[in-house]
Amino acid sequence: MKLYFTPGVCSLASHITLFESGAAFTAEKVNLKDKVTETGADFRKISPRGAVPVLDLGGGEVLTEGVAIMQHVMDSTKPGALPAAGTLGRARLQEALNYVSTEVHKSYSPMFRGLDDAAKAAQLQLLEARLQVIEDRLADGRDWLTGDAFTPADAYFFTVTNWSQRFGHDLAKFPAIVALRDRVAARPAVQAAMRAEGMI
Repeated sequence: MKLYFTPGVCSLASHITLFESGAAFTAEKVNLKDKVTETGADFRKISPRGAVPVLDLGGGEVLTEGVAIMQHVMDSTKPGALPAAGTLGRARLQEALNYVSTEVHKSYSPMFRGLDDAAKAAQLQLLEARLQVIEDRLADGRDWLTGDAFTPADAYFFTVTNWSQRFGHDLAKFPAIVALRDRVAARPAVQAAMRAEGMI
């Protein structure tokens, strides 16, 4: 398997998941502005969408979308590590992954395009409402988003909430989220992925 990634963006979650899986894989950095990989390949020929993450499975099979990549990696390399298909546990995992994708990730996205002060303040207010849902979910004392076990949802949430620092957004008002982030950051696979991306 080969992961195409850009340091610090949403593909970090897939990178973390690959390290968590223990699977053999390679990784290649992509310049998203120029759509060129670090070896000089035209990234649009690898993925017409021109976005990361992309996982080359070999044999002409390419998978896009982090939520799909993370579940496929774990299901195919560590069967049984994630809740089984058709169980409430799997539905809860998909619920968490989709919430992070559609509500949290997308609440950060407009800030990458640059916003004036008023628009940024409004966007941060929206983001904080989305984060409060997670804070409230963690209030029952669970260690991870879906309960007692770390899943790709935690990797994804950690990845996108890293962006708060970039935008001068203080997460201190969400102590359960800060504690969750600390637990994720301490995992060896997370440290390995961040080192591989030059983030630490």
